[in-house]
Amino acid sequence: MTDFDAIDALLAEARQEVPLPPAEERRALREELNVSRAQLAKVLDVSASTVGGWESGREPSGQVREKYAYFLEGARTKLAAADPADPVDSVDGVAHAEEETGLDDVDVLSEPQPCVLCGRPARHQVEGFPQHLDSADCAPGDPAQPVPPAPEAAPTGPAASPARGVKVVPAGRRVQPADTPDLIGSAVAAALDQHSGDVEAATAALVKRAIPDAMALLDDSRKGGRYDVVAHPWLPDILRKQSARGADQIWEARPKWTRPELPPGEHEVTALDVNGAYLSALKTHLPIGQLEHSTGGDHDRRRAGVHLITPSDWDHDAYLPNPLGSRDEPGPLWVTEPTLRLLLRLAGPKYGLCDPPEIHESWTSGATENLLEKFRIALKDARDRAIAEGDEVTLEYVKAMYSKFVSTMGESNYNRELYRADWMHLIRSQAFVNLWWKAHRAYDEGLTVVRAMGTDELHVAGDWRAVFAEGRGVTEVKVKDVYTVGTVPSNG
Repeated sequence: MTDFDAIDALLAEARQEVPLPPAEERRALREELNVSRAQLAKVLDVSASTVGGWESGREPSGQVREKYAYFLEGARTKLAAADPADPVDSVDGVAHAEEETGLDDVDVLSEPQPCVLCGRPARHQVEGFPQHLDSADCAPGDPAQPVPPAPEAAPTGPAASPARGVKVVPAGRRVQPADTPDLIGSAVAAALDQHSGDVEAATAALVKRAIPDAMALLDDSRKGGRYDVVAHPWLPDILRKQSARGADQIWEARPKWTRPELPPGEHEVTALDVNGAYLSALKTHLPIGQLEHSTGGDHDRRRAGVHLITPSDWDHDAYLPNPLGSRDEPGPLWVTEPTLRLLLRLAGPKYGLCDPPEIHESWTSGATENLLEKFRIALKDARDRAIAEGDEVTLEYVKAMYSKFVSTMGESNYNRELYRADWMHLIRSQAFVNLWWKAHRAYDEGLTVVRAMGTDELHVAGDWRAVFAEGRGVTEVKVKDVYTVGTVPSNG
């Protein structure tokens, strides 16, 4: 074959990618046909989060792109053939929404406010959140048109695109699943069957697929939920890595503390291991919509995000770890919602351990503690059953699911279905906060706190069983090590 023949053959085999409509139109086409993400994901053999990513700007490739393009073109054709709906003005739209969905909490706003989904002006409010009632209106507008401040003008450029964070689903439109399949149990059974009962091989296979399986469980747990998770939101630069191997600007307050001096004498120290630290931390206040910028010293407990603060001095390092973790550099720093709430609580009248931090600016959104609650409970229940039944395969599988879920939800090549660096930092910080409170409880109950490390390691001297329950449950602790420090004073 000549060089020219080879080129002709290459050109004959080459195929251009099938064009797709803009991201905002993809979602509108699906929703106008009343097709759920899960339904579309099933026929395309992908996850619902993957479909959400495509509707947020990610581009599919290969054969699945052709299938997706075929669906979108078919949707366009079907909608074009249908009779157009009667136009409804903005005020009558409220009554129409209430009639169709049974909602009684749709309000007309006196002035437009940024939609929680797209950031463009919206004239209605659903369950307390400014939102377009018609998904066709929920799309990037003319960037020349200013967005009313809330509480500051919304950012321009990438921030003016759809929030792609979490959609508020009106109550009347929720779908309650009749029965939730046991995804964890069926996956374990299939792995054991595939490997002829070889526990070690089945465990290795399950751990290897822990990330996509966790995403599938997350998708399943969101059925009937109030918030529709979309996996690739726009984030401010402080939440983006400064280099390929670098970090962003968020301080998670990881503790690495050892008591500088112990009371005189010999002490038996028990190193306690806190069970399921990241699993417990999934219950934390997570931002719902697009992060919005604000300045000033006020903290709104209905919102969550990250905050630039100047912390106050911590004068109790002799017996309690600093709630900011092991940080040597002075001055302002970006902290997460769990860290800020801890500092504010410790500055309150009940504890009075420090002065409140000075808040300079924040990136926050409306928040809820329950965004991942069904996901967390599904993992916790599977973990509890595995412990009760001595099922180490399921136990290792579940542990890999929640630990890898947290560690890869940032900009990770191992989990491209979920890029939520804000959630990752908040969940990690919540684990550190939970450990700090355990250290405080130990101190408050008369134990000597010797060391606090990472998310799950607490060293204490004294009768710790009178304070903490021993066991393998999420609310319990187990002994990691026992050692002796100090010296017995001589009688000479």
